[in-house]
Amino acid sequence: MALLPPSTNAQYRGAIVSAWFLMLAGALEFVPGCIHYFLPDGGAGVIAGLDLSGDAETIVRVFAWMGALQIPLGALLFLVGLRYRTLVPLGLLVVAAARGLMSVDAWLLKGAGSGHHPPEHFGSPVATVLALVFLAMSLREQRAVQH
Repeated sequence: MALLPPSTNAQYRGAIVSAWFLMLAGALEFVPGCIHYFLPDGGAGVIAGLDLSGDAETIVRVFAWMGALQIPLGALLFLVGLRYRTLVPLGLLVVAAARGLMSVDAWLLKGAGSGHHPPEHFGSPVATVLALVFLAMSLREQRAVQH
């Protein structure tokens, strides 16, 4: 059995733009994951603007842990959009759920009262809405193009 089974793209009937969006979402997960994992401060200070004077080691380790999750997830989302398009709706649902949970936490729960909002807090609500739009498009069967 091969690591990668045969492509399912021929069976996908949803909007192709939804697969492209999922690939973009995968790249936008992968790149920050690399930043969180490989930057000396994980981006906590230089990007998110967090004060690292308290317990910098723990903060940097948590950022690296998050990066370790984002890198393979981003790669998987990209691969689904590229090669396994029958799973695009599921991938978009995962993106919408993750970004939706991040948005709720940032703006309504734990992060709401802090007054500090790193760039991700602004992007997650937009990504949630876009993922839901592209999810709906991926579930609608497209008409066959006649030549």
